[in-house]
Amino acid sequence: MQDRRVLLGVAGSIAAYKACEVLRMLQREGAEVRVVMTKAAQKFVAPLSFETLSGDEVITELFPSHRVVKTRHVSMAEWAECILVCPATANVVGKVASGVADDFLTTVIMASRAPVVFVPAMDYQMVQNPVYLFNCEKLRQWGYGFVDSEEGVLASGARGPGRLADYDRILDGVKSVLLGSDRLRGVRVLVTAGPTRESLDPVRYLTNRSSGKMGFALAEEAALRGAEVTLVSGPTTLRSFEGVRVRKVQTAEEMAATVEEAWKDHQVLLMAAAVADYRPAERHPQKIKKGDSEWLLPLERTEDVLTKVGKQKGKIVVGFAVETEEGEKRAAQKLKEKGLALICLNNPLEAGAGFDVDTNVVTFIDKKGKTESLPLMPKWKVAQKILDRVEAFLNRG
Repeated sequence: MQDRRVLLGVAGSIAAYKACEVLRMLQREGAEVRVVMTKAAQKFVAPLSFETLSGDEVITELFPSHRVVKTRHVSMAEWAECILVCPATANVVGKVASGVADDFLTTVIMASRAPVVFVPAMDYQMVQNPVYLFNCEKLRQWGYGFVDSEEGVLASGARGPGRLADYDRILDGVKSVLLGSDRLRGVRVLVTAGPTRESLDPVRYLTNRSSGKMGFALAEEAALRGAEVTLVSGPTTLRSFEGVRVRKVQTAEEMAATVEEAWKDHQVLLMAAAVADYRPAERHPQKIKKGDSEWLLPLERTEDVLTKVGKQKGKIVVGFAVETEEGEKRAAQKLKEKGLALICLNNPLEAGAGFDVDTNVVTFIDKKGKTESLPLMPKWKVAQKILDRVEAFLNRG
């Protein structure tokens, strides 16, 4: 979201203090953020907090007494590419739904053509009030966005719906309106990510260094382009993008079975998972005890996922190859054997291209033998490049 302009509207909820972290989160993503606070919001958090964090004046009044501002609400409405109301109260939602514009926040919303996203936070009785629900439904029908509240412990001490959404869900909501498109609307994309684990005994297993970041970035980018995305993930600590269906697996066998079952309902497969090539020939039911002698571990081949699903007419399969020597030769051979449309080669020994980092250095090889080497870039940008290729394949039929 580099240099995208977000107007953060803070309303009078106890969750107003969380808007400080939302502001910082948007800044970390590269967005430029300006803040508007309602009169009630200032009872919970001082404007100085947001001014310090944003480095800009916080707007608190429609008609400030210290100077004449003619049409500031209009200029601010034109500046904003997205208006994020976080936290949003039942009062603000109700006023916007009724066309009331009696403070700067509601006035700038009325004047703006930018997408508006509400992030409600209130007690559970208010969330369940039929008037509030009616107002929300009305705004949804008009195209206003919502990042719905979650269940949890509320300020009143009660437990129920109304708690401000998780920060990552809020970020996903902003990304969807700022970066989203319909370019892959109607296309079903299957993505694999992360490592697999092959058990040796109840304590030990064989695995690899994959973090899953590349696969998760692909799933997010495909979802932002409007695709229906299913993500088959090995063990990771990552959170998937809002709206992505996730299937969790552990072993290479589970990965193969899940992909094979899901593949019949998808048109595109992005095989970014680092599936184990070998597994222990025997899984011991009890922990293997340490002894004094050396121990030889017999291994057997795992099932090749791409062999089972590749070479289907009318479908697009993108594979990945991690090689430390003879990379292009080995990747090109894999592309041909598996019937891939494209293969993405990287060498984990290169700086910035290793496992568990946010960047990658990739070389594309397509089925015509054409290669394209990309410089070091963030994995989300690599994901964009890959999805651009997929779109071109789809457009060519």
